[in-house]
Amino acid sequence: MNLKVNEIFYSIQGESVHAGLPCVFVRLTGCNLRCSYCDTEYAFDEGTAMTVPQILEKIQYFDCSLVEITGGEPLVQQGTSVLVEDLLQARYRVLMETNGSLDIDRVNRRCSRIMDIKCPSSGEHAKNDLDNLKRLTANDQVKFVIGDHDDFLFARQMASLLPEFLCPDRVLFSAVSGRLSPERLARWILDGRIKARLQVQLHKVIWPDRDRGV
Repeated sequence: MNLKVNEIFYSIQGESVHAGLPCVFVRLTGCNLRCSYCDTEYAFDEGTAMTVPQILEKIQYFDCSLVEITGGEPLVQQGTSVLVEDLLQARYRVLMETNGSLDIDRVNRRCSRIMDIKCPSSGEHAKNDLDNLKRLTANDQVKFVIGDHDDFLFARQMASLLPEFLCPDRVLFSAVSGRLSPERLARWILDGRIKARLQVQLHKVIWPDRDRGV
Protein backbone atom coordinates (compact mmCIF):
# COMPACT_ATOMS: atom_id res chain seq x y z
CA MET A 1 0.00 0.00 0.00
CA ASN A 2 1.52 3.32 -1.14
CA LEU A 3 0.72 6.81 0.07
CA LYS A 4 1.84 10.08 -1.46
CA VAL A 5 3.76 11.86 1.30
CA ASN A 6 4.58 15.56 1.21
CA GLU A 7 6.87 15.62 4.27
CA ILE A 8 7.66 13.81 7.51
CA PHE A 9 9.18 15.90 10.27
CA TYR A 10 9.69 16.12 14.03
CA SER A 11 8.50 19.28 15.75
CA ILE A 12 6.51 20.74 18.62
CA GLN A 13 2.78 20.13 18.40
CA GLY A 14 1.44 23.63 17.74
CA GLU A 15 -2.30 23.02 17.96
CA SER A 16 -4.87 20.67 19.52
CA VAL A 17 -5.07 19.62 23.17
CA HIS A 18 -1.54 18.25 22.78
CA ALA A 19 0.01 21.66 22.03
CA GLY A 20 3.56 21.94 23.33
CA LEU A 21 4.42 18.25 23.08
CA PRO A 22 7.07 16.82 20.73
CA CYS A 23 5.36 15.11 17.81
CA VAL A 24 6.18 13.43 14.51
CA PHE A 25 4.12 14.83 11.66
CA VAL A 26 3.27 12.90 8.50
CA ARG A 27 1.93 15.39 5.96
CA LEU A 28 0.11 13.62 3.14
CA THR A 29 -0.39 15.08 -0.32
CA GLY A 30 -3.77 16.13 -1.71
CA CYS A 31 -6.83 18.03 -0.55
CA ASN A 32 -10.41 18.18 -1.78
CA LEU A 33 -10.99 21.73 -0.46
CA ARG A 34 -9.48 25.13 -1.23
CA CYS A 35 -9.94 27.24 1.89
CA SER A 36 -9.32 30.96 1.51
CA TYR A 37 -6.76 31.03 4.33
CA CYS A 38 -4.91 27.79 3.51
CA ASP A 39 -1.26 27.86 4.63
CA THR A 40 -0.26 24.48 3.19
CA GLU A 41 -0.98 24.88 -0.53
CA TYR A 42 2.36 23.20 -1.23
CA ALA A 43 0.75 19.95 -0.09
CA PHE A 44 -1.93 20.01 -2.80
CA ASP A 45 0.27 18.19 -5.32
CA GLU A 46 3.89 17.87 -4.11
CA GLY A 47 4.86 14.49 -2.70
CA THR A 48 6.69 11.20 -2.97
CA ALA A 49 5.18 7.71 -3.03
CA MET A 50 6.07 5.73 0.10
CA THR A 51 4.93 2.38 1.44
CA VAL A 52 3.48 2.16 4.95
CA PRO A 53 6.57 0.25 6.21
CA GLN A 54 8.81 3.01 4.82
CA ILE A 55 6.75 5.64 6.63
CA LEU A 56 6.88 3.66 9.88
CA GLU A 57 10.64 3.27 9.59
CA LYS A 58 11.10 7.02 9.24
CA ILE A 59 8.77 7.72 12.18
CA GLN A 60 10.64 5.24 14.36
CA TYR A 61 13.88 7.18 13.83
CA PHE A 62 12.58 10.10 15.93
CA ASP A 63 11.83 7.98 19.03
CA CYS A 64 8.57 9.83 19.75
CA SER A 65 5.29 8.20 20.77
CA LEU A 66 2.97 10.96 19.46
CA VAL A 67 2.27 10.97 15.70
CA GLU A 68 -0.02 13.26 13.75
CA ILE A 69 -1.24 12.55 10.23
CA THR A 70 -2.08 15.77 8.46
CA GLY A 71 -2.26 17.29 4.99
CA GLY A 72 -3.70 18.42 2.79
CA GLU A 73 -6.56 16.13 3.68
CA PRO A 74 -5.47 12.66 4.80
CA LEU A 75 -8.81 11.01 4.04
CA VAL A 76 -8.50 11.54 0.28
CA GLN A 77 -5.94 8.71 0.25
CA GLN A 78 -7.24 5.18 0.79
CA GLY A 79 -4.01 4.08 2.45
CA THR A 80 -4.49 6.46 5.39
CA SER A 81 -6.66 3.96 7.26
CA VAL A 82 -3.93 1.31 6.88
CA LEU A 83 -1.28 3.72 8.17
CA VAL A 84 -3.43 4.58 11.19
CA GLU A 85 -4.04 0.89 11.99
CA ASP A 86 -0.34 0.05 11.78
CA LEU A 87 0.62 3.00 13.98
CA LEU A 88 -1.95 1.98 16.58
CA GLN A 89 -0.70 -1.61 16.46
CA ALA A 90 2.80 -0.25 17.11
CA ARG A 91 1.41 1.54 20.21
CA TYR A 92 1.77 5.10 18.98
CA ARG A 93 -0.67 7.77 20.10
CA VAL A 94 -2.20 8.79 16.78
CA LEU A 95 -3.81 12.09 15.82
CA MET A 96 -5.30 12.94 12.44
CA GLU A 97 -6.26 16.40 11.23
CA THR A 98 -9.20 16.35 8.84
CA ASN A 99 -11.22 19.08 7.18
CA GLY A 100 -14.61 17.64 8.13
CA SER A 101 -15.89 17.11 4.60
CA LEU A 102 -15.33 13.33 4.53
CA ASP A 103 -16.46 10.43 6.73
CA ILE A 104 -14.10 10.44 9.75
CA ASP A 105 -14.99 6.81 10.49
CA ARG A 106 -12.78 5.78 7.59
CA VAL A 107 -10.09 5.53 10.28
CA ASN A 108 -10.09 3.64 13.58
CA ARG A 109 -11.83 5.50 16.42
CA ARG A 110 -8.81 4.95 18.65
CA CYS A 111 -7.18 7.61 16.51
CA SER A 112 -8.00 11.09 17.82
CA ARG A 113 -9.64 12.83 14.86
CA ILE A 114 -9.08 16.60 14.98
CA MET A 115 -12.01 17.63 12.83
CA ASP A 116 -12.55 21.05 11.33
CA ILE A 117 -16.01 22.48 10.98
CA LYS A 118 -15.47 25.03 8.23
CA CYS A 119 -16.77 28.54 8.87
CA PRO A 120 -18.16 30.83 6.13
CA SER A 121 -14.99 32.87 5.49
CA SER A 122 -13.20 29.66 4.46
CA GLY A 123 -15.38 29.58 1.35
CA GLU A 124 -15.95 25.86 1.95
CA HIS A 125 -18.50 25.68 4.77
CA ALA A 126 -21.16 24.24 2.44
CA LYS A 127 -19.02 21.08 2.22
CA ASN A 128 -19.11 20.26 5.95
CA ASP A 129 -20.30 16.67 6.42
CA LEU A 130 -22.60 17.25 9.37
CA ASP A 131 -23.14 13.49 9.74
CA ASN A 132 -19.67 13.53 11.26
CA LEU A 133 -21.22 15.04 14.40
CA LYS A 134 -22.77 11.60 15.00
CA ARG A 135 -19.40 9.89 14.44
CA LEU A 136 -17.48 11.87 17.05
CA THR A 137 -16.20 10.16 20.19
CA ALA A 138 -14.85 11.55 23.45
CA ASN A 139 -11.39 10.86 22.00
CA ASP A 140 -11.88 13.36 19.16
CA GLN A 141 -11.42 17.13 18.90
CA VAL A 142 -13.35 19.74 16.92
CA LYS A 143 -11.74 22.87 15.51
CA PHE A 144 -13.25 26.11 14.24
CA VAL A 145 -10.94 28.43 12.30
CA ILE A 146 -12.45 31.90 12.69
CA GLY A 147 -11.73 34.88 10.47
CA ASP A 148 -14.39 37.41 11.50
CA HIS A 149 -17.41 37.92 13.74
CA ASP A 150 -19.77 36.13 11.34
CA ASP A 151 -17.51 33.09 11.59
CA PHE A 152 -17.61 33.36 15.37
CA LEU A 153 -21.41 33.41 15.40
CA PHE A 154 -21.47 30.40 13.06
CA ALA A 155 -18.97 28.55 15.27
CA ARG A 156 -21.00 29.32 18.38
CA GLN A 157 -24.12 27.91 16.76
CA MET A 158 -22.36 24.78 15.51
CA ALA A 159 -20.62 24.22 18.86
CA SER A 160 -24.06 24.08 20.49
CA LEU A 161 -24.81 21.02 18.32
CA LEU A 162 -21.78 19.04 19.46
CA PRO A 163 -22.43 15.94 21.59
CA GLU A 164 -22.41 16.58 25.32
CA PHE A 165 -19.69 13.98 25.95
CA LEU A 166 -17.19 16.12 24.05
CA CYS A 167 -15.41 18.08 26.78
CA PRO A 168 -15.07 21.86 26.26
CA ASP A 169 -11.28 21.56 26.27
CA ARG A 170 -11.62 19.53 23.04
CA VAL A 171 -13.57 22.27 21.26
CA LEU A 172 -10.97 24.55 19.69
CA PHE A 173 -11.50 28.13 18.52
CA SER A 174 -8.58 29.40 16.42
CA ALA A 175 -8.11 32.83 14.78
CA VAL A 176 -7.13 33.06 11.11
CA SER A 177 -3.60 34.46 11.08
CA GLY A 178 -3.52 37.99 9.67
CA ARG A 179 -7.32 38.36 9.70
CA LEU A 180 -8.32 38.19 13.34
CA SER A 181 -6.24 38.79 16.45
CA PRO A 182 -6.27 36.14 19.20
CA GLU A 183 -7.01 38.96 21.64
CA ARG A 184 -10.26 39.84 19.89
CA LEU A 185 -11.30 36.19 19.62
CA ALA A 186 -10.52 35.74 23.32
CA ARG A 187 -12.82 38.66 24.17
CA TRP A 188 -15.65 37.18 22.07
CA ILE A 189 -15.23 33.81 23.82
CA LEU A 190 -15.32 35.42 27.26
CA ASP A 191 -18.19 37.78 26.52
CA GLY A 192 -20.18 34.96 24.93
CA ARG A 193 -19.48 32.53 27.81
CA ILE A 194 -18.31 30.04 25.19
CA LYS A 195 -17.26 26.64 26.53
CA ALA A 196 -14.25 26.14 24.28
CA ARG A 197 -10.46 26.39 24.24
CA LEU A 198 -8.77 29.37 22.58
CA GLN A 199 -6.11 27.87 20.35
CA VAL A 200 -3.01 29.78 19.29
CA GLN A 201 -0.76 28.27 16.62
CA LEU A 202 2.25 27.71 18.85
CA HIS A 203 4.55 26.64 16.02
CA LYS A 204 4.02 30.02 14.32
CA VAL A 205 4.97 31.79 17.54
CA ILE A 206 8.16 29.74 17.87
CA TRP A 207 9.11 29.76 14.17
CA PRO A 208 7.36 32.80 12.61
CA ASP A 209 9.56 32.77 9.49
CA ARG A 210 9.21 29.07 8.63
CA ASP A 211 6.39 27.64 6.53
CA ARG A 212 7.47 23.99 6.32
CA GLY A 213 8.79 21.38 8.71
CA VAL A 214 7.17 22.96 11.77
